Amino acid sequence: MFDRLESLDQRFDELTAEMAQPEIVGDYEKLQSLAKERASIQEVVTLYREWRETSKALEEARAMLTDADAEMAALARDEAERLAARHADLEERLKRALRPKDPRDDRDVIVEIRAGTGGDEAALFAANLYRMYSRYADRHGWTTEVVSANEIGIGGLKEIIFEVHGKGAYSRLKYESGVHRVQRVPATEAQGRIHTSTATVAVLPEAEEVDIQVNESELRIDIFHSGGAGGQNVNKVATAVRLTHLPTGIVVVCQDERSQLKNRTKAMAVLRARLLDQRMSAQAEEIAGARKQQVGSAERSEKIRTYNFPQDRLTDHRIGLTVHNLPRIMDGEIDAVIDAVAADAEAKQLGESAGGAAAV
Repeated sequence: MFDRLESLDQRFDELTAEMAQPEIVGDYEKLQSLAKERASIQEVVTLYREWRETSKALEEARAMLTDADAEMAALARDEAERLAARHADLEERLKRALRPKDPRDDRDVIVEIRAGTGGDEAALFAANLYRMYSRYADRHGWTTEVVSANEIGIGGLKEIIFEVHGKGAYSRLKYESGVHRVQRVPATEAQGRIHTSTATVAVLPEAEEVDIQVNESELRIDIFHSGGAGGQNVNKVATAVRLTHLPTGIVVVCQDERSQLKNRTKAMAVLRARLLDQRMSAQAEEIAGARKQQVGSAERSEKIRTYNFPQDRLTDHRIGLTVHNLPRIMDGEIDAVIDAVAADAEAKQLGESAGGAAAV
């Protein structure tokens, strides 16, 4: 492991020096390529350098334990204990950082939320989930853009598709795909009965053109007047775009922007993401059989998570985790839940890798 870390450390310095050369500074594409490679190893190199400094400081502290001065020896003992804990933590973080990563983890994502069973209450819950993810994105310094939304009059959403732009967006949000269930008393329920509703969440990594190339001849493009807000622009100018991918039958509608070009660009991004997801799902099924991908039919039994408002409780059924304080969770404070699910997924992946290695 440490030979590899030394190699990455040297490579980081080489990239830094190369990027400072005048001929590279003037070559935008080359500079971007080097910057991307440098950024991909920066975290692990930073951790490694801190680990080396901590190792040196720990050795020095342990050397002072034999000091004749009892007071100095006691101080050295305290310092050695602190440094040993920090050293072990850094080493564990280095091991995690060196594990193979999903190459899509740093990509932007497209999130699709749809109301499931439960009528208007399901649509209201879909709107709650959209706000939760929007607030979560804000907390991470990411930006969100709505691609399309199908609203109902009471503030609910039958469907909303939106983009999340920010480093590491997919690495965090990919664990949110599935059926989310809510149990609460609707505002319109006079007798105080608890209703159960669902909404589905699908998180797709944005596909680059090199990943998915869409032939224009395979598209049917319809332009029409937007049905949403927009005043005179909606009445006078047809800007909404509907793309139909003929080979797969995938249909994408975008009408949130006032510009037809912007709507088409957003619609193409969603189409490429869905085609990439389709390809990823097909590959996963080929490897793991007929395993279900993303969301099911939105039936209550196909849930990954339950939000129980009367008991102020969130339960993630994949890992048996229960946490409280739903108001904070619905305000976007979901890192603790995502961390737990991600840790479980990582442990399972390591177990599968170890099992495969043993079999070989």
